[in-house]
Amino acid sequence: MFFDAQQSFISIFTDAHPSEASDICKIPRSSSWAWDGLSPKTIISQWHLECASSFITGLPQSSFFMGCLLAGFLLASSADSSLGRKNLLFLSCLTMSIVSSIIVFSPNVWVYSAFKFLIGFCRSSIGTCSLVLLTERVQKEWRFRVGVLEYIWFTLGFMSLPGIAYVHRHSSWKSLYLWTSIPGIFYSLFAYIFVTESPRWLLMRGREKEAMAMLKGITPDSTEEHGGTITSSQLAELAQQQSSASSTSSNPYSSIRELYEKTWALKRLLAVMVLGFGIGMVYFGIPLNMGNLGFNIYLSTFFNALLDIPAFIATYLLDNCRRKPSILGFCIATGISCLICGVITTNDEILRKMKLGLALISFFSVGTAFNMFLIYVIELFPTCVRNIATSMARQAIVFGAIFSPFLISEGRKNDLFSYGVFGVVILCSASCILQLFETTGLTLSDTMDQQERKESRNV
Repeated sequence: MFFDAQQSFISIFTDAHPSEASDICKIPRSSSWAWDGLSPKTIISQWHLECASSFITGLPQSSFFMGCLLAGFLLASSADSSLGRKNLLFLSCLTMSIVSSIIVFSPNVWVYSAFKFLIGFCRSSIGTCSLVLLTERVQKEWRFRVGVLEYIWFTLGFMSLPGIAYVHRHSSWKSLYLWTSIPGIFYSLFAYIFVTESPRWLLMRGREKEAMAMLKGITPDSTEEHGGTITSSQLAELAQQQSSASSTSSNPYSSIRELYEKTWALKRLLAVMVLGFGIGMVYFGIPLNMGNLGFNIYLSTFFNALLDIPAFIATYLLDNCRRKPSILGFCIATGISCLICGVITTNDEILRKMKLGLALISFFSVGTAFNMFLIYVIELFPTCVRNIATSMARQAIVFGAIFSPFLISEGRKNDLFSYGVFGVVILCSASCILQLFETTGLTLSDTMDQQERKESRNV
């Protein structure tokens, strides 16, 4: 997640518009002016995109999110079926880092955008696999707290970017890609050796011996599950039940079919995807828009990333709180803050600072909603479809993020096109959570039938 965050937000610095003292687009470039300092500091200055359309300047980061979206549909189900959580996580991190190191050879914005698409395609499964791996290894009372560990590492990765960018502020944008991608390659090899597969997934695939050996390694004498102690013989019986109750087909899309066969599951998936669309647009849009606020981009981005820590703490403290009202409340706070930012257009220093404060508040609120939302999705679906359902929710987040770069480019002219749209979208999408089931305090289910029986008892 550390390296995933770096690649998700690296364009804040590599694709930034250099500061301008006047409207340079009205001045002929050939003889009248030139950039002060290193000319290829960002892709904008290197490829003369300072006067390009919003489509061109927003294309690279949108291509990144489009790659995430496509990979989510093509690769996500393989973590539930053939590849498993660990292998897909390893391959995603390794290929993302390799492509990130190759992108420095891009000769123009079109090739650069193609590489960004590949980076997004490769990294798409990192967040889903790491979250599912974490939550499937622990009891229900630890699930929420262990799940938020993913977010603190994502935050640390985000916070590292301003520091790396500041150190290399006099260098080309290529330096930033190299300093973030090469460590990711070494980490991927390290993770392949030391990360183990999900015991729940092994049981669902009929690989009881591997799961038993792993669980005994975690707790030598017994394994805690469903609130009590389970012996080795009981584990074997549970494994047999889970294997017979689930599909062990080698077809990588079997989990998709199982998800769509249940009407309640399909309706639930659609609701979380609409909610994810709104959260994703704002969560990725606000940091990418920091360069448009007129403040020091390194400090404003650092403070923006720093707010993920209070969001992480808030998420941790809300462990025992009901999921639905918590997520809804933070989405409403985000929407209101964004709408106020959208109508503040004056250059008055006090109002500008107020606008920065509201932008930071909105990111804290949407960050907390983002954290709780993904854990909530984990709890809404059983093991047999959990990875594909979580991935679909993430793809909805990514789909919302695709529009953010274009809105941000238009927002340089009028903040209503960025912050105003962010506020309206997240307020509308948040209403979908009213249709979902409350999951606080419930244990994870493994099959669709178990999920139905459990919810019927808790209605």
